[in-house]
Amino acid sequence: MTVMQTPPTDGAGAELAQRLRARTATVGVIGLGYVGLPLLASAAGAGLNTLGFDIDPQKAEAIRAGRSYIEAVASSDLAALVEAGTVDATSDFAQLAACDVIVICVPTPLNRYREPDLSYVKGTARTIAAHARAGQLIILESTTYPGTTEEVMRPILESSGLTSGSDIFLGFSPEREDPGNTAFNTVTIPKVVAGDGPQSAALVETFYSAFVDKVVLVSSPSAAEAVKITENVFRAVNIALVNELKVIYEAMGVDVWEVIDAAATKPFGYMPFYPGPGLGGHCIPIDPFYLTWKAREYDISTRFIELAGEINVTMPARVIAKLDAELDRRHNVPMSRSRVLLLGIAYKKNVSDVRESPSFKLLELMTARGVTVRYHDPHVPEIPQTREHAAFAGWTSVALSAEEVAAADAVLIATDHSAVDYDLVVRHARLIIDTRNAVRRAGLAAPQLVLA
Repeated sequence: MTVMQTPPTDGAGAELAQRLRARTATVGVIGLGYVGLPLLASAAGAGLNTLGFDIDPQKAEAIRAGRSYIEAVASSDLAALVEAGTVDATSDFAQLAACDVIVICVPTPLNRYREPDLSYVKGTARTIAAHARAGQLIILESTTYPGTTEEVMRPILESSGLTSGSDIFLGFSPEREDPGNTAFNTVTIPKVVAGDGPQSAALVETFYSAFVDKVVLVSSPSAAEAVKITENVFRAVNIALVNELKVIYEAMGVDVWEVIDAAATKPFGYMPFYPGPGLGGHCIPIDPFYLTWKAREYDISTRFIELAGEINVTMPARVIAKLDAELDRRHNVPMSRSRVLLLGIAYKKNVSDVRESPSFKLLELMTARGVTVRYHDPHVPEIPQTREHAAFAGWTSVALSAEEVAAADAVLIATDHSAVDYDLVVRHARLIIDTRNAVRRAGLAAPQLVLA
């Protein structure tokens, strides 16, 4: 971590620094999803004028009407910011020219070969370059491999004829959003920042300091990019570890959840992670493979990370194998003639976020075997359109009733939402396959319960 940079004292950088400190700068945010919309609202809440950009005109329309589609931003708060004139949104990217600061919050998925897909980042950079002017600060927040800001973003932006570090200023700050986490938000989560050169670093730090409680400046964009990758590799590897321990301990007749909870009482040297049906979300299933891909450029094999990925990827198939075995053992029902109620489409509890949810893989495996599947998710009334799982778009959540539960040969708990009535499930389910230990955490005992 480095100390705060000296603010620029001349040229376009000095003028921008003054506008940031006076909070008269206009902030543009590209990509108004789970990262972009909370960022837009947080900056506006601190008195900065903000303008959101998204290729989806419905998102811009919703924001202008004060309707939030992200749980982390309340519609009442958004409406107040719109009414105050500090938030606006558009699909007209020509308006980027009016922005003093442009923050990029677009997806960085993997392609079918688990290689980085930077098409959204590159396309956005080209759009910015077409409207860039001197004195703008451009910040990438999308998670990516070390080197992206300087090796990919900078050449595209400089194709405008403007030079990074003197005409325009370039930075990177990894998003750290955690949907459903009520203890931390955009303002209270410490913000790691870096700039392409000292003037850019100072400007990035000044910008985020206007609305984030703590800003942590590191030496380079590559270091900041590596911070986010490190955070998510850490989680992916530890989740893979407990998933493997689950398999081992199950074979030994040992309850892995009991073991983890007991180990978590140690006040030092241990941090609990919990097994599940697979990895989900916009970060953990994807980000580690950005590093494995980049490492090949240096002839380095990332065996540890790739092994963790292999373990986590096998979890959905293992859950379905357990379901198959228990249907046959307990009810003599083949999967091809079974009916299953899937509890949970979201990738984690108490959110509506379905990105990379392991529930989709569970759905694929079950429907491929001829299972009649219905789902219940209090946070996902209808499955949205996704790139990888278009076949399930439009499926609607059924009401969780005694009749619905009793009609299923098995209830498969994939997401442990707090709003689910687990007592009702226990009272009426013929078989419960619980991948999250949700039933026992609810204080319930069930002879038909199987942990998976």
